[in-house]
Amino acid sequence: MSGPQLDAVDVRGLYAIMPTPAVPGSDDPALEDTLDRPETERAARALVADGADAVLTTGTFGECATLTWTELRDFTDVVVSAVAGRVPVFVGATTLNTRDTIARAKALRDIGVNGLLLGRPMWCQVDDDDLVAYYRAVAEAVPDLALVVYDNPEAFKGKITTAAYARLAEIPQVVAAKYPVFGPTFADDLAAVDGRMRLLPVDRDWLAAHRLGPGDVLACWSGAASCGPRPQVELARRILTGDLGGADALVAELGAASAGFFPEGSFALFSRYNIQLEKIRINAAGYIDAGPCRPPYIGCPEPYAAGARASGTKLAALHARYAQPAGTLPVASDGA
Repeated sequence: MSGPQLDAVDVRGLYAIMPTPAVPGSDDPALEDTLDRPETERAARALVADGADAVLTTGTFGECATLTWTELRDFTDVVVSAVAGRVPVFVGATTLNTRDTIARAKALRDIGVNGLLLGRPMWCQVDDDDLVAYYRAVAEAVPDLALVVYDNPEAFKGKITTAAYARLAEIPQVVAAKYPVFGPTFADDLAAVDGRMRLLPVDRDWLAAHRLGPGDVLACWSGAASCGPRPQVELARRILTGDLGGADALVAELGAASAGFFPEGSFALFSRYNIQLEKIRINAAGYIDAGPCRPPYIGCPEPYAAGARASGTKLAALHARYAQPAGTLPVASDGA
């Protein structure tokens, strides 16, 4: 079995997650082709030009669950062409079963992706043995693709256990995990993978996670990067060059810009409206025109939507600020 195009040691910096732009009217279930191709191309090019180290697509707010296969295939083709090999592209291929996931993975490989952002089937909860067998089956079917495990405890009916992480890290194609909820198990999970794969915290948690594993936690994921990635690019520079004092200050700014994004401060409540809230925030920021949500995930309580719009506006301001020439950026303090 051949190895993946990328190894865990290649996973560094900002892994920016982009939406799947939708044309007006895409909230109508009668519309068969919802993909905004020109905006998809423009957005992918912009993320790379502004410093993203990799592009991830078609996870939760990328609407993997509500795209037709034709739309997902065409979207992938546009993104891969726009990125043109300048950074790795990971595309979500999650379905409700292993066979369909493998079929998608093979088709995406043929389009030219570097890897997959891969959650586990979510109709029923899978135990550790079935979870590991699922990822191993996909890895064996597309051995040249790197896999980023998607560990979303709300979407996939529970968090991946530490024991399962140790077994996943034995699969050469598994190079990283998108780790949405940083908490008390992170240190145990980090020890279990033992440098064989990267655990990717969200941008706001990257510094805290990095302090637990300075030699291993060298990348983050960010949906907020689709509101303009310059703050996250600067955060990556500060962390990877050892300017942890400066990183502390920037993390505080990102936290302030995200205040109110989680309704009532609850990740579980946020997860009920994940797609809607992310697209509302991105559209408010104006960096990417994400368009409307695809059905059935349309509605969102206005107080929650207001929090997302406010966060998008603040993140857009941060992007504009950190897009200024280096000499005009806020001065970072030295030291760890």
